[in-house]
Amino acid sequence: MNLTNLSKYMSLILRHKPEAIGISLDEHGWASVNDLICGIEKNNPGFNMDILEQIVRTDSKHRYSFNEDKSLIRANQGHSVNVDVELKEKEPPEYLYHGTGEKYVKSINQDGLIPKSRLYVHLSKDIKTAENVGKRHGKEVVYRINSGQMYRDGYKFYLSENGIWLTKEVPVKYLEIM
Repeated sequence: MNLTNLSKYMSLILRHKPEAIGISLDEHGWASVNDLICGIEKNNPGFNMDILEQIVRTDSKHRYSFNEDKSLIRANQGHSVNVDVELKEKEPPEYLYHGTGEKYVKSINQDGLIPKSRLYVHLSKDIKTAENVGKRHGKEVVYRINSGQMYRDGYKFYLSENGIWLTKEVPVKYLEIM
């Protein structure tokens, strides 16, 4: 059983398409662990709680969280389905970063950063992480976001469980290509 592929499948289910395996998410993005295991196991015989725990524990991006008794699980961020993952508003550092592909620069320079199909724009606390994200989209381009000024101007920022900074949008005036 390939854990990377299973993790990607879980990400699809818990962030975008819970109906793909016949489960539902509550208003905070939580799904029943038993329902998730049963749904995944139909196409992946042998999938069980031990494998699920291993995926959650070893995921390098810390995409998933269990509740205290491990009866519920959710993706920490990146949803396209409308859920409230109970993010806490936080004051961001003075600068955050966003990695993208060169092919998106014209659009970003015109419209700023918008969440498109997601609920939030995802921002990184360091350039290296932003570069790695950008590389997934071709030749990478990194934007520096004047997040401190955005915050002072009234924009809200949230820090997800796995250290990703989130905001609803980043207008062009707060962006600078590195």
